[in-house]
This record gives sequence, C-alpha cells and structure tokens, in this order.
Amino acid sequence: MSYLKFVVPALALFATIALATANAHADNSAVELRFEGHRFSPANLAVPAGAALTIRVVNASNETIEFESFRLNREKAIQPGETISVRLPALSAGSYDFYDDFHQDVPQGSIVAK
Repeated sequence: MSYLKFVVPALALFATIALATANAHADNSAVELRFEGHRFSPANLAVPAGAALTIRVVNASNETIEFESFRLNREKAIQPGETISVRLPALSAGSYDFYDDFHQDVPQGSIVAK
C-alpha cells in the first residue's frame, strides 16, 4: 500500500501536465491566408503579439506556390487546392514578411504582431 502514496501524486502530476498541454494547443488561434488571383489575401495580417498562432494557407489557384518567410524561418510548397497549417510561436511585436518564392512577381505580404 505504501507505493500508492507515490503512484497517486505521479498520476495527478501527469494529468495536470496533459491538461495544460491541451489548453495551450486550444488557445493557439488560427487565421486564414488565401492565395488566389496571383496574390495573397489578406496581404497584411494583424495578429496579437505574445500569442502563438496558426496560419492556414489555402492555395485556391491552379499552380503550386510557396509560403516563405526568412524572419519566421518557414518555407513550405503548397499544391493547387491544398491547405496547410503553419504553426508559429508567440511573436514579438513587429513585422514579419512572407512571399511566394516560386513567383517573384507576386506582391509580398506581412504579418504584423501588435
């Protein structure tokens, strides 16, 4: 029976950690960015600083594109009709540019954390 005094607190600790992890993922807000008509829309995303977020990038065009950002350290090719999720940690206040590296003529966009 003495082992129960170690097992029960350990299980409670694991449950607390699992709940905290689930809540952290649930708080991760999502915004949508579409590529259509040879441009990203919206071109400028305003997001809260200090909060993790997910950007759902929807490629509504008929060509492969690339979501790329040096400042965010992200680079992902997206097939026509495909949607990807780009998970970002809490951003410091500032501007983070992104672009389609496959099509240099596409206007660059930005994510502004305030």
